[in-house]
Amino acid sequence: MSPKLDQIDHRIIEALTANARMPLTDLAKNVGLSKTPVAARIKRLEAEGIIKGYRAVLSAVSLGLTHVTYVEAKLTDTREKALSAFNDAVRLIPEVEECYMISGGFDYLLKIRTQGMPEFRALMAERISTLPYLASTSSYVSMEAIVEVGF
Repeated sequence: MSPKLDQIDHRIIEALTANARMPLTDLAKNVGLSKTPVAARIKRLEAEGIIKGYRAVLSAVSLGLTHVTYVEAKLTDTREKALSAFNDAVRLIPEVEECYMISGGFDYLLKIRTQGMPEFRALMAERISTLPYLASTSSYVSMEAIVEVGF
């Protein structure tokens, strides 16, 4: 059952999404309430799991992580034991920025971010190719990010 959110909850979420470090006084002013009820709403949104946490959004370019490759992964077995083993192993690879189980011609789609092609090639050879139950992969190198949420 999804929690009931009113317009003020949505405005709080929108403001915190844009700037999670916004002072409570400014946030309260933006949504038209005093600090105490806004703080209570934030606590409720956190307790309900709507706000899962706060993080720094890093610049991949500044960190030298400009090489993005999407990798389709096909498994040899898709029973629960195999899926769990693959999931657990792929979570241990820090270069895997995102991983989705897919319905279709392959089983998983991984977004991998590295410094360049040599690092990606080494990652594929040393880590990705050794993932449990992996049958095959297909890789697609990104030429340019058009829309991208923070990294």
